[in-house]
This record gives sequence, C-alpha cells and structure tokens, in this order.
Amino acid sequence: MVSLLDFNENMSQVTGETTLLYKEIARNVEKTKKIKIIDFGIGQPDLPTFKRIRDAAKEALDQGFTFYTSAFGIDELREKIAQYLNTRYGADVRKEEVIVTPGAKPALFLVFILYINPGDEVILPDPSFYSYAEVVKLLGGKPIYTNLKWSKEGFSIDVDDLQSKISKRTKMIVFNNPHNPTGTLFSPNDVKKIVDISRDNKIILLSDEIYDNFVYEGKMRSTLEDSDWRDFLIYVNGFSKTFSMTGWRLGYIVAKREIIQKMGVLAANIYTAPTSFVQKAAVKAFDTFDEVNEMVKLFKKRRDVMYDQLIKVKGIEVSKPNGAFYMFPNAGKLLKISGLDVKSFAIRLIEEKGVITIPGEVFPLNIGKEFLRLSFAVNEEVIREGVQKIREFAEQMMNSR
Repeated sequence: MVSLLDFNENMSQVTGETTLLYKEIARNVEKTKKIKIIDFGIGQPDLPTFKRIRDAAKEALDQGFTFYTSAFGIDELREKIAQYLNTRYGADVRKEEVIVTPGAKPALFLVFILYINPGDEVILPDPSFYSYAEVVKLLGGKPIYTNLKWSKEGFSIDVDDLQSKISKRTKMIVFNNPHNPTGTLFSPNDVKKIVDISRDNKIILLSDEIYDNFVYEGKMRSTLEDSDWRDFLIYVNGFSKTFSMTGWRLGYIVAKREIIQKMGVLAANIYTAPTSFVQKAAVKAFDTFDEVNEMVKLFKKRRDVMYDQLIKVKGIEVSKPNGAFYMFPNAGKLLKISGLDVKSFAIRLIEEKGVITIPGEVFPLNIGKEFLRLSFAVNEEVIREGVQKIREFAEQMMNSR
C-alpha cells in the first residue's frame, strides 16, 4: 500500500530552509510582541514596476491577449531579448536561441532537468543562491562546492580550488555574477578564468546574470561576450530585478538552438507557456532603461548609507559590494564573543530588535557560517534605523561576555 507521505526519496535531501523562513519568524514576533519589523532580508527592488510596463500589460489585457502563447514565448519578446543582449554585450544571439520562462527559477529548473542525471556533480560557489543546490539534489545530482576567497576588499574566485574540484563526474559549473549573497561583481579576469575552465574541460557553464544591471563600480563582463559561447554556455536572466517585476514572474534562457528546442519540449510539458500579457508588458520594458538607471543610482546611494552605518558596528567587518543589492558582513568576531552560531544570532536579532537578516549558512555550505546577508532594497531611513538596532544588539552581545 502506498502512503500519501511516501515522497520521492530525493525530497529528503531538500531542506526547504530559504530566506522566507526568517520572514515567518518575524511575522510571529510582530504579532506576539508588537515589535516593529525592519526587513533587510528582502530580495527584490522596493519600487513599483515602471508605469510604461504596467500600461502595456493593461493594454494587452484590454485587447484580449489572454490565450496560450508558444512554449518558447512570443517572437516579439524573444527578438527584443536577443537585440538587447547583442547591443549590450556585442553578442550574436538569435531569436531562436532564446526561450522565455515564467521566472528565472523555472529557467534554472529547465537547465538542471535537461542535464543532471543521478550521480552527476555540479560545482557551485560557496556561498551561493540556495536554489542551485536544492534542485541538483532533487534530481539526484551532487553539489560540489568551491570556496570563494574573502578579504576586507570582498570576494573573489579561488581558481586553484575550483580546478581541484573537477572530476570525471563533473557535469556543470554554476556561475552567478553579480553575486547573491555577497554583492560581488567579479572582475572581467575572473569571468574569463571561469569561461576558460569550462571550455577547456568541456564542462557546461550555467551563468546566472540576473543582477547584471545593478553595477555600481567596475565593468560587468558577461559570459556571452565569449565568441565560442554556444559550445559550453547556458545563460539565464530575467525581468524581476532589472525592471522591478518580481511578481510578474518572467525570465529567459539563452543557448544554442538545439538546446532551446529541447527546453521548449520540457516547458510545454511543465507549464505550457509563459503568461501571455506579461510577455507583452516585457517588450515595453526595454524602453524603460532611463528608469532602470535612476533606480540603480538610488540603490548605489542606499548601499553607501548602509556601508557607512555598518562599519560603525563593533564586531562586524564589511566590504562595500560593487553589484546586486546585498551586503554580506562578516560577524565572526561577534559570534565568537556571544557564543552564538549565525542562525541563532539572526533569530535573536529578529526576536529582540525586529530586524530581519539572512544568516549566511542558508547560502551553503561553510563560508557563510560567519556572515549575514542584508539587502539595501529599502529606503535610507529604514537602513539607518535598522543598522542602529543591529549596533545596539551587537553592543549588548559585547557587554554580556
């Protein structure tokens, strides 16, 4: 007899501990203790989707554009995506090499489902976005972690460590730039090293560049800039961050045509097609880069405010990130003094001060155990108030030793 609780055995490997867990803790604290919550855990821009995009969606609805589209997405949007990438990065992407997905997470799922067999190894940076490892484990694959090197200047790729992790079972390397959770914009030289390693070892490179417009200093070098990208690259991006469209759920994949054709088969069987009128709105999104640039300027200012406030907190070391909208301070000294692990620290910070941060251990495996992720996708007043509460909590920990 089969029980309804007799799940796929790989589900036992999926932890489900995401950033949302800490929001649930905060909701309970707000309800029971009546403490004001300041949310530095948020992973989305706080600005509403730009008006021209919203208006385009309304127009599509009014015109009755509400039926299934192709599993690949509408041709108009696929063409726009290709044109944008070619203009920005000097690539030569064709419409047939783009598939539109209902968010970047489903895009990642499509890639992993298409390639990962039980026992295949996937090299992930440590720390990294938690969903990569979860999906790999769900499919019976094995995450293999390569350490990012940390200094007061920030994070960088440890090429020697990465190369040492390559084995006969290595199927894929996952690369995220700009990086979640650290906010690192990897140097063009680091990007080239990753590309060269993938090409030379004939390993698939899955490049997640969802934060590519949130760049404050330095140059964003895309993996698509390599002339041979079709030989090794699967590129993932989306509309959620750049155009503040998180709730609209729209992403895309770029790969050579034969791969996209296979992904279209998967897409048709999993979700049929991306949402019709949302795709029409996304076409208009490419006309809103003036608004995008203003948003990035705002976020740079917020970053500077958070950094200036965090460096005053005793027991915490922080580097100024060049990309995304996250700061990843090292709280190792404070944890040692308090005797708390980073998860307990983050929970007590919520319970006593109402400030949500995400403990670095959520971003597996080991490097994040002394770090906290803070998002600066909130207004300056909230940043100042929240970091002040962190400062008070840190001083409380220091004085109780």
